[in-house]
Amino acid sequence: MPVYNKLVRDRIPEIIEKTGKIYETLILDEEEYIKSLETKLQEELQEYLTSKNDQQATEELSDLLELILVLSQIHGSSIEEVEEIRKQKADERGSFKEKIFLISVED
Repeated sequence: MPVYNKLVRDRIPEIIEKTGKIYETLILDEEEYIKSLETKLQEELQEYLTSKNDQQATEELSDLLELILVLSQIHGSSIEEVEEIRKQKADERGSFKEKIFLISVED
């Protein structure tokens, strides 16, 4: 039997159950949950970085966005507040759309 030892989406046990397979899960305490979310964030980022095409990249970005949504709630915020801060930063400092690569600044 494969051992995964990783955080999964909420409906994964239900999906596994429909296949007739036996599975084992546990509910994490808050500290383990946050650590597992951080691990999952790194995993999904790596999957994005190694994606082979635009469709795969977009799918991995959606996983990253889901994790950002959950993490924002854990930190007492919301995805709307994160978006508002993002907009504020973009207004004040710009985005990354113009492809500017800073080489140096003279003192």
